Amino acid sequence: MTTTTPAPRTTSAASAVPPAPIDPAALARSLQPFGRSTMLPAEAYTDQRVLDWEKRHAFAAGWVCLGRQDEVVPAGTTQQAVTVGDVPVLLTRVDGALKAFANTCRHRGHELLADGCTASARSLTCPYHLWSYGLDGRLVAAPGMKDAPGFDRTDNPLLPVPLELWHGWVMVNATGTAAPLATYLGGLENLVAPYRPETLRLGGRHEYVLAANYKVICENYHECYHCPSIHPELCAVAPPDSGDNWDLPGAWVGGSMDLKDHAVTMSLDGSSLGTPIEGVDPRKVLYLGLFPNILVSLHPDYVMTHRMVALAPDRTWVECSWLFPEEAFSRPGFDPRYAMDFWDITNREDWAACESVQRGLASPHFRPGALAPNEDAVHQWVAMLGRVYSGGPPH
Repeated sequence: MTTTTPAPRTTSAASAVPPAPIDPAALARSLQPFGRSTMLPAEAYTDQRVLDWEKRHAFAAGWVCLGRQDEVVPAGTTQQAVTVGDVPVLLTRVDGALKAFANTCRHRGHELLADGCTASARSLTCPYHLWSYGLDGRLVAAPGMKDAPGFDRTDNPLLPVPLELWHGWVMVNATGTAAPLATYLGGLENLVAPYRPETLRLGGRHEYVLAANYKVICENYHECYHCPSIHPELCAVAPPDSGDNWDLPGAWVGGSMDLKDHAVTMSLDGSSLGTPIEGVDPRKVLYLGLFPNILVSLHPDYVMTHRMVALAPDRTWVECSWLFPEEAFSRPGFDPRYAMDFWDITNREDWAACESVQRGLASPHFRPGALAPNEDAVHQWVAMLGRVYSGGPPH
């Protein structure tokens, strides 16, 4: 599929979003129409200033996936502190319902809970001056403020942060400036919904830390030009030149691949130890990347996700999860490793390639290269980044 890229958006002096610290001329070359465009300039992958900009204007200002609904604010706790991009966020669970707030006391800004920590208290107490909030964000106590002129507790609740549940995944927009999630998802929703991920159960998980920029991982994911050279296992069950890429609304990029005649899923021999997901195409696998941090791979019998956290320009944490229909777990002989082992081999082949790309990007001799005709999804990804880098939304 060939797509036409709109010209990069300009940012006026009055815009609330400054452009990314990337050479505009180099970025413009990346945003030429498909067939004339190049990859992004090296600093997009190697410069700490660019990652710092992305943390605020791409991650915090977008809809970031924090994980599965039953794992965020885990059982036995009532609150959890996370950092989304560069914004501290406090999550609470009240009677099973999740809420998100700015992790910033309304008094002097002290964090209510340290990043990465959880707690099980029924209230949120700032450790600095002991202002206390309910799990719903209400200010319930402010020691020493009773006689402060004009002070009203009802005027000082914690500031809410948009949180939505999407098919069992917790999505947060830390700055509160993104479009509504439905707009952000656009056409992605109709592709994911038939697989009903919210009904699926976790079968296994791997965590990886890569010496590569998160964008290198995404670009690798969105093309199979490299598959014949490094993925013999994948090519044994799926033709690398099969399928199509979509050009639909939303902050995402994606396409499909067909299975070979003998294969019913992605596994080392093409067989499945699970059960089919009813109502989905049994001959296709979908590869979908929602900007900025989750890749969703939809198979006829399982859903796999890669959730990413950018640790440094050249370092990314990746959580790979496999979800299966509930009935698969009661099937005789079921073992999720039929899918996990296949993708662990494939992932590690990709990770080696991504880390080599990262080293090449850091070379003083790197120059952004042209895209092959079957890298149109990579071009869509680069064009989306170009919109964001120019101060616009990703969709």
